[in-house]
Amino acid sequence: MGNIGMYLAGLPAFFAYLITAAILLVAFMVAYSKITPHHEWKLIQEGNAAAATAFGGATLGFTIPLYSAMANSVSFIDFIAWGIIAFIVQIITFFAIKLVLKSKGQSLSGHITDGHVAYGIFAATIAIAVGLLNAASMIW
Repeated sequence: MGNIGMYLAGLPAFFAYLITAAILLVAFMVAYSKITPHHEWKLIQEGNAAAATAFGGATLGFTIPLYSAMANSVSFIDFIAWGIIAFIVQIITFFAIKLVLKSKGQSLSGHITDGHVAYGIFAATIAIAVGLLNAASMIW
């Protein structure tokens, strides 16, 4: 019986990290869909693969550094702080892609809304790449 208590001693921390990570993930998904000019949920419901791909890439681009923050943080507060930083970096990534395309006379949101899958894949790839770099930078 004593060993079971020892094994379960980490359970509260497990649930605290898991629930907080889930809350951060949902908050990111909601905020991202509200901040971007196009309407991801509506487009995805309509079967727009470009929107689903770009949104999936952004979600992974946030989740990868969130995982790194969880694995490398020195405390629960440290984990939340780095999770919020990952959140901000991923939002900035969207606007950086948008700005680059705008400088070339193109609209990322317009391409995604019109269902141009190549732009969805491009946005997803950049979001995931930045997420990986973000995660790798969270080593202290």
